[in-house]
Amino acid sequence: MNHFLPWHLDTAHAWLNQRERFAHAWLLHGEAGIGKLDFAIAAAASLLCETPQNRLACGHCIACGWFASGNHPDLRRIRPEAVAVAEGAQNSESDEAQAPTGSAGKRAPSKDIRVDQIRSLESWFNTATHRGGWRVALLYPAQALNTIAANALLKVLEEPPAHTVFLLVSDAPDRLLPTLVSRCRRLPLAAPRADIALQWLQGQGVKQPEQWLAAAGGTPLSALRLSQKQDEPCPGWLGQLLAPLALGQRPDVGNLTEILEKVAAAEWLDALQRVFTDLVLAAHGLPVRYFPALADAVACTAARVQSVRLADTANWLSSQRALAGHTLNPKLFIHATLQRVALALGPV
Repeated sequence: MNHFLPWHLDTAHAWLNQRERFAHAWLLHGEAGIGKLDFAIAAAASLLCETPQNRLACGHCIACGWFASGNHPDLRRIRPEAVAVAEGAQNSESDEAQAPTGSAGKRAPSKDIRVDQIRSLESWFNTATHRGGWRVALLYPAQALNTIAANALLKVLEEPPAHTVFLLVSDAPDRLLPTLVSRCRRLPLAAPRADIALQWLQGQGVKQPEQWLAAAGGTPLSALRLSQKQDEPCPGWLGQLLAPLALGQRPDVGNLTEILEKVAAAEWLDALQRVFTDLVLAAHGLPVRYFPALADAVACTAARVQSVRLADTANWLSSQRALAGHTLNPKLFIHATLQRVALALGPV
């Protein structure tokens, strides 16, 4: 995608109007799911375009053609191997070096940005740009930089190469080295208003956009991805969990465990964390945020549970995220988690 999303277009125009006195490194940050990477990609295309229209990429020049095909010699993407694999990346000139030769198949793709990926850019920095314009290094997510890689990048930014712009994208700038952040100009990107997000989701063919947007916490790209993965905004098993609890009864944990065995651990844990956020909100007389379809069941359940139990269980669920990817017995993990939730929300 080489176009700015509609809610970021005004920001892009104002920002790109400074390009004659552009900073050498920018940290693009904001909430997950609002389109920061889309902004960075469209920004890179605009900076590399040879005949920009109103500062934005024209889409027709030679540079835009190279960019669209993923072969622009003045662009490098620096991201973890796991992200590159998920994106279906091919080995092209615009991609950074990936796994060392001979390592394929011997280890899982790295989830970190490694120091050799930063060092592999040195020869690129030391050559002239192919079209006499900008050189763009797109790095995401910046919080994936391991400590050694972050320090290597810091050294580069202390003496930045000429005609080069670094675009760092991050959901969590507080997890970056403070010294690295200090070398960047920050560009915060905002989430769109609900009406704009809903209009965009409708344009993407999403049915029940209000429900999907709520389930994603108000972030439209997350809502779109969620609608492509799930059949309904509110997973049916959540209703099966809360319906008896709202009546002061025990849910069928065994049956729910069988259902969740087919669901990724991170996915069902995320849903549980979101419903606990709704429960805490309801306990304080506030409207639910994520699952409006369960509002009545959430309100009834929250009314019979002490707030401290809700908060304790919500914190406990957060701690379980660390176990989700490498539990030795997934079925036992699911059952134990649901049992803990049922005990916290059920009758004393």
